Amino acid sequence: MEQPFLREGERLDDLQLNGLKIIQKIDGFCFGIDAVLLSDYVRVEKGSKIVDLGTGTGILPLLLSQKTEASHITGIEIQPDIADMAKRSVEYNNLGDKVKIIEGDFLKAVEWFGVGYFDAVVTNPPYRKVGTGLINPSDNKAVSRHEIHCTLESIISVSSKLLKYHGRFFMVHRPERLVEIFYWMREYKIEPKSIRMVYPKPGKPANLVLIYGLKGGNPQLTVDEPLYTMNSVPENEGYR
Repeated sequence: MEQPFLREGERLDDLQLNGLKIIQKIDGFCFGIDAVLLSDYVRVEKGSKIVDLGTGTGILPLLLSQKTEASHITGIEIQPDIADMAKRSVEYNNLGDKVKIIEGDFLKAVEWFGVGYFDAVVTNPPYRKVGTGLINPSDNKAVSRHEIHCTLESIISVSSKLLKYHGRFFMVHRPERLVEIFYWMREYKIEPKSIRMVYPKPGKPANLVLIYGLKGGNPQLTVDEPLYTMNSVPENEGYR
């Protein structure tokens, strides 16, 4: 059953969740622990419609299909080869009735779906601004690490437009950009409601932060208990 779904240079990985498997490149683009942590952090109502902006290989839609009672999950990915892998993973897992992968620029998603279409937005965006570190624009890793196709502002702006009033916003990012994230969230009417710092181990600085916001919510931020992964979070810089 596996071979027809795989292309040269790809492998099928077991997600250890209800038999789910995901197609990934043998040498290259793979999801990281940040995506798994974000999928655990997401809380939505039964029957919700979720969109994942920059879905990569589709790891978040796959995991959320089992971890939530969402009625439908849409993943949007701009890189054609990566989107193709995500589509084949959905097909392999027989999730076509619940998960849809769209190849395209999520900055155009409001044109496709309209304002206020989704109950929740999830995103594991690139962590680095363009100009920090060496970039090869043709490299899948570079697109995932650096804000080549989007910025924090554009991600949050589109998220706000896609969300219903009191829709939920979930993001994983780096703590050093938290002030900037909060600024843009409030600028686009998504109120930060809770954060959870992620640490590789006690005594080490946090290297990830999980963020939950509510569109049109009242000001009140909760800082959840810290999460220790007990190892070094892979430097995937925004792999999905």
